[in-house]
Amino acid sequence: MPATWPRLEAPSNGLIRSGSPGSRRGSRWRSAAIAAALAVLVLVRGQPSPAGETLAFIGATVLPVSSAEIVAGTVIVKDGRIVAVGPGPTTPVPDDAERIDVTGKVIIPGLVDTHSHIGGGSGGDSSAPVQPDVRILDSINPRDPGFRKARAGGLTTLNIMPGSGLLVSGQTVYVKLRRVDTMEELLQRDAAGNALVGLKMANGTNSQRDPPFPGTRGKSAAIVRQKFTAAREYQRKIADPDITKRPPRDLELESLVECLEGRRIVHHHSHRADDILTVLRLREEFGFRVVLHHVSEAWKVSGELARAGVPCSVIVLDSPGGKIEAMDMSLATGAVLEAAGVPCALHTDDPVTDSRLFLRSAALAVRAGMSREKALEALTLAGARMLDLGDRVGSLEPGKDADLVILSGDPFAVRTKVLQTWVEGRKVFDRDDPEDRLFAVGGYGAGRDQQAEMCCAGPTK
Repeated sequence: MPATWPRLEAPSNGLIRSGSPGSRRGSRWRSAAIAAALAVLVLVRGQPSPAGETLAFIGATVLPVSSAEIVAGTVIVKDGRIVAVGPGPTTPVPDDAERIDVTGKVIIPGLVDTHSHIGGGSGGDSSAPVQPDVRILDSINPRDPGFRKARAGGLTTLNIMPGSGLLVSGQTVYVKLRRVDTMEELLQRDAAGNALVGLKMANGTNSQRDPPFPGTRGKSAAIVRQKFTAAREYQRKIADPDITKRPPRDLELESLVECLEGRRIVHHHSHRADDILTVLRLREEFGFRVVLHHVSEAWKVSGELARAGVPCSVIVLDSPGGKIEAMDMSLATGAVLEAAGVPCALHTDDPVTDSRLFLRSAALAVRAGMSREKALEALTLAGARMLDLGDRVGSLEPGKDADLVILSGDPFAVRTKVLQTWVEGRKVFDRDDPEDRLFAVGGYGAGRDQQAEMCCAGPTK
């Protein structure tokens, strides 16, 4: 079995006492023990899966997403990747595999959240309406309890964003929820080792305020158009073969050029139907790749979205509430987009919807008419594709990362619990572990040091 985090023992009151007889000697011993334990902790968290390790999950109902349900199935994992998925009788288990009996349980792929704000980051500030040079990577606390709550909800891949209070709030970052200590260890990377990132944009009421911010929807679009026009000119100049004629490096325009060249995906916050169509116009004009997020009124323009071939990441609003421009949102949006043939994922927008309740979002979409198959895909493979990660995660297929979730029952049943979450063949959440369970059910200490960023209300504890 993968190594678990070592625990530090302490008196029942949670304190390491130093005032009793022999306390100096005891204190030195305890300090040495704690230092040693912490050193082991860092090693255990950061090390890769043991080479050659083979795991066999046996007996569960397997929902691969990319293929039909398998009753009494088997999933074989080796070196952190899936090597076989199939019915138990026809899927041989290697002799050296550690067998994990999950009879009566359900296995699904690790959940993919295309839009999250966990980690306490905020992104762009109020100094300017367009800030494509700002990196949310530099604002995230990887020890934020939100990461542990997300794993308790079965999430394994996230797109963490800056808020939507600006027209361009900054660069998003794609992460894998490994049990590690640094942001560098969480990053999803391309073949060259570069961090995979997107660009967060927004329109509607969020970015409207006093100058230098726009006061109207028309001015919002004009500012974005002007900035992308400048990026086109910068793109032309930096391609000049005469390096003496190239302009100084511009981090803002550099990020936008990556969007113009299709190397960075625009993740665009938009609610109203007219705002959605404005994004489609800008996309047509500048040719950037875009995923539309929230899309409360997408059901009004599903035909236009289908013709544009633009994927949508939908929020099924749960808590803490909404906004006036989302008053016409519908739980049936997923069903309408499915019928129109529009690629549809779901997201939490955590802290709007707690990551631990992500499965419930899909259940609500099913109740409103979305098929069970597409709803599960909306939690997994559809989101992976929107992050250009569909060849790595989002379904249970040979060759993909061994990211999987073990459930107590049907994924859309309200009483179903996430029992275990695995990332790349390593268990990162176990409901039977009292420490993990704390982050699943809540209680004293589960929210320590957690800070939620609400784009329009400022940071909240």
